[in-house]
Amino acid sequence: MSTCATASRDLDEPLVGTAATARTWLLLEQPGPWGAKALRSSHLDPEVGRALEKAAEGTGVRVALIRRPGRHADAHAPARRQVYVAHTVPGRTWLRGAVTGDPRRLLDLDFAALGAGDHGGFGTAHTGAPLALVCTNGKRDRCCALLGRPLAAELADSGEVGVWEITHLGGHRFSPTMLVLPHGYAYGRVRAAGVKEIIDAARAGRVVTEGCRGNSAWERPGQAAELAVRTATGEDAAGALSVIRTDDAAPHWEVTVAHTDGRRWRVTVVQGASVPPRPESCGAALASPARMDVTAVRAITD
Repeated sequence: MSTCATASRDLDEPLVGTAATARTWLLLEQPGPWGAKALRSSHLDPEVGRALEKAAEGTGVRVALIRRPGRHADAHAPARRQVYVAHTVPGRTWLRGAVTGDPRRLLDLDFAALGAGDHGGFGTAHTGAPLALVCTNGKRDRCCALLGRPLAAELADSGEVGVWEITHLGGHRFSPTMLVLPHGYAYGRVRAAGVKEIIDAARAGRVVTEGCRGNSAWERPGQAAELAVRTATGEDAAGALSVIRTDDAAPHWEVTVAHTDGRRWRVTVVQGASVPPRPESCGAALASPARMDVTAVRAITD
């Protein structure tokens, strides 16, 4: 039986401009099984999960569960859990970690401040390898388990550090999908060899554009515009480009992208429909998902 990932790959559906949007990611370790709505259907207390979802609404913070690759012990209440918080806006990125014995304490965080880039002294700065988060939640879509879990296990077995499984990154049909923190670039249809290149680049503060879906700090038009400027200029420094303005509305945007050296570009992004129709997830009806097409990249000289 064909899967949504197979259909998307066979149709060569573009990856650009499909990353989940979040200025800040809050990641909580939760071993054991995950349900489709993992914050409310895992061995995390569902009341805590619902409260975290509510606290994050409208703040720019996205909450997800993570676990180590491999077999997942059916642990209802692990004694200590790893927590990461990462801010992904270029020029202001940071990644901090802590360990907690009580996830309820995360509800004391100032979510609005986190979304704005103020960590408030949470935890300690993460100085190790970048985090490589591979979506593996088969309860949301089987492609995430069939393709994501073997990839995460292969990376961990090869000695890559910083590899975690994560509950949801959107875009099941682009499985295996991965998010790299702290810079916040998401990838689709990744393979182990490509992941190693992506992680090595992230460690050096660079961005690999091949297979990149976009930076989670920006909305979809901004994601497409920033990657288009990288392609046009060859710029690969992670913090070099920012989306400073987006004019107009769907299906046509004019996006202004700025470089730290003062250069600017105006990028035209047009929303199209993917044809022929394909399932956006396994078992879903055929649809024509929106795509972000860049039609012009113009340097601003005035």
